[in-house]
Amino acid sequence: MFPAFPNAPHWTVPDHWQAIDLLSDLHLCPALPLTFEAFARHLQTTDADAVLVLGDLFEVWIGDDQAGQPFDHDCLTALGRVSHRLWVGLMVGNRDFLLGDQALAIAGAHRLHDPTVLHAFGASWLLTHGDALCTADLEYQAFRREVRSPAWQQAFLSRPHQDRAAVAGRIRAESQARKSVLPDSGDWADVSAEAAQHWLGSSGSTTMLHGHTHRPGRHDLGQGRVREVLSDWDLDDARPRAEVLRLTAGGVERRPPAGWRYASA
Repeated sequence: MFPAFPNAPHWTVPDHWQAIDLLSDLHLCPALPLTFEAFARHLQTTDADAVLVLGDLFEVWIGDDQAGQPFDHDCLTALGRVSHRLWVGLMVGNRDFLLGDQALAIAGAHRLHDPTVLHAFGASWLLTHGDALCTADLEYQAFRREVRSPAWQQAFLSRPHQDRAAVAGRIRAESQARKSVLPDSGDWADVSAEAAQHWLGSSGSTTMLHGHTHRPGRHDLGQGRVREVLSDWDLDDARPRAEVLRLTAGGVERRPPAGWRYASA
């Protein structure tokens, strides 16, 4: 069983654009200073016309009052400083689905609906974070339906910041504990090929671009359809990783963040 394809907006980019950079799952937080440094450097030095973040820019977001925290404010203003020359788009993910209009205003960013059909360079691309399509993870899907409801969000955001932080911490701890006892890298945590096929067919696109799973790569779905999975970012790890998916008239290219050089082993 897969989710019905929602009423996705169609977005056609300007004809003069030459390149679009897509990023996902940076999970920015104070514990990842090198990851933030690479993100900020990429924004300052990329020659793309637009930077689109397909969810989970932040490790957690518990309301736009979080923008008052120094690190989170720096993340948003890093986007704001380049928004005069780049078209910046933000899609929420499973960690930062509470990003609101105040945060987007600081970032100078446009909100990207999940999913969005992107028309660029003579092709159509389906953009999504990807978590809605991990249909085998029934427990997560039930949780997702609960926390994405307006009633839940209104009640949660009405609580004091300290209470919200405690709830978020408890949810993350429970999630990590659950993952530790489940089969490693099972299909339950991946996007359903059937669901991806359904969404692509419904959107009139041949290529889906998404993050969430932290399993970068290209998947041939058959019938001329493809799923391109973005990398997560963690340049503070002993085995650093970060990847930008660039769209041009030539197709899809995977590259490191602009200006970044991995340290030699």
